[in-house]
Amino acid sequence: MIYFDNAATSFPKPEVVYNSTLEVMREYGANPGRAGHKLALRAGRGLYETRDILSRIFNIKNPMNLIFTYNCTDSLNLGIKGLLKKGDHVITTSMEHNSVLRPLKHLEREGVEVTIINGDTKGRIDSLDIEKNIRENTKMIIMTHISNLTGTIMPVKKVGEIAKKHGIIYMVDGAQSAGVYDIDVEDMNIDLLAFPGHKGLLGPQGTGGLYVRDGIQLKELKEGGTGSSSDSLYQPDIMPDKYESGTPNAPGIIGLGNGVNYILEKGISNIREHEEKLTSYFIEELLKIDGVKIYGPLDIKEQAPVVSINIRDEDSSEISYILDEEYDIAVRSGLHCAPLAHKTIGTFKQGVIRFSFGVFNTYEEIELGIRAIKEISKEV
Repeated sequence: MIYFDNAATSFPKPEVVYNSTLEVMREYGANPGRAGHKLALRAGRGLYETRDILSRIFNIKNPMNLIFTYNCTDSLNLGIKGLLKKGDHVITTSMEHNSVLRPLKHLEREGVEVTIINGDTKGRIDSLDIEKNIRENTKMIIMTHISNLTGTIMPVKKVGEIAKKHGIIYMVDGAQSAGVYDIDVEDMNIDLLAFPGHKGLLGPQGTGGLYVRDGIQLKELKEGGTGSSSDSLYQPDIMPDKYESGTPNAPGIIGLGNGVNYILEKGISNIREHEEKLTSYFIEELLKIDGVKIYGPLDIKEQAPVVSINIRDEDSSEISYILDEEYDIAVRSGLHCAPLAHKTIGTFKQGVIRFSFGVFNTYEEIELGIRAIKEISKEV
């Protein structure tokens, strides 16, 4: 199988991720922070080491400001619902995933005002359009770093400067960028950063995190056991315990830490350069094929390793099925949990076939993908 669905979940993972995750389960799969015996302490140290290394990759000054969650959707819900209340105004974009839009539409029913800034047909957002829509009651600006549909790289730093100038909390969805593109919460003025562990960070599924800048108070969405302040019936008000109720996914989190270690050893810039070269070559060759429609900026300076296409007016799901069944190539078709983004680029009815590349993809695989598209385009 040739795997071109890394925007959904990176696969395969580095061997060290598989090995370390299984090692936790086999050798010290105790409950971290809930006991003083050797196994629990070892698991607890593993969690702290992952918290620490993630803080390094995002330039987070205090690792205790990083909350472990179960995925990016979990993180986004905590950041959005934990901050916004009736009467607040929030600005977002038409290129967001439903993990942003659905929580916002839910809160809109409860009196939160939502402004959605439309992108252009390439999925690009003008930061000035965001600034023009700021109101007196604007509490948050939230946007994706990279579109999961078009791969468009958003002006996150410029928007961060705008948010800081106006004293507005700025939240970034790093689902498609964490682990491949540089994210510096200080330099980019990011107040809240949501990210998954299972995509570019090369960790297992069921892992993710949320960075919360000092001074920002979020309402917790759940309460329960934290291993701290066990004498109290009330949720502890300390970071990160306040938001980490229940037994954590220790095997997954420790595996995630090893995924980040792999990235740092290989070099994030080297990973990005490899994926950019594959993407650039793929786009260049697709532009030569009759009947293929390609979406997004089509410029590697503006586009991450996510390439969405259609073949004439053929159903995207049908083409995806052919790629899977006849060529053993895994891609994703349809609307990609981003309906407004599809309306923005004009693919809401047809959907698209999305190719997304990762660190372990090769030029040989790209060539096979190009050959498959050529053959299918001649037959349909």
